[in-house]
Amino acid sequence: MTARILAVSPACVFCRIVAGDEPAEVVWNDDVAVGFLDTRPLFHGHTLLVPRSHVETIADLEPADVGPFFQRVRSIAAWMPEATGCVGTFVANNNLVSQSVAHLHVHVVPRTKGDGLRGFFWPRTRYAEGELAATGDRLRAVFGARSAASA
Repeated sequence: MTARILAVSPACVFCRIVAGDEPAEVVWNDDVAVGFLDTRPLFHGHTLLVPRSHVETIADLEPADVGPFFQRVRSIAAWMPEATGCVGTFVANNNLVSQSVAHLHVHVVPRTKGDGLRGFFWPRTRYAEGELAATGDRLRAVFGARSAASA
């Protein structure tokens, strides 16, 4: 991100997660973005990546920040198969319409052939006891190893 004071909104749940003031299963955390598991995932490993600074839509992201932010999206999407055993990923972003939290966030969803996801019907699931932390552990291990290897 460009050198500036980051805008935050205390009323925003994602800003509170970024600040560490709201619990979340964080799987990515650097100076550009924070990634955490969606608590109502499409599939286990469904990660939300948010910029550290509070912006509501992709159009609000500073032009200089687009590349660094989407490099993180790209990396998480590339590493997801190793972390979850999926075959590929679905990457999505809503702007205003269907945006459940007014803070830019990109969904990186693990996919496998025949997983049942069709069109825009997104059946949400839940993690069973202990699955959220176990999934987070697997993602952090792979993301951390891959990030260190590409540095």
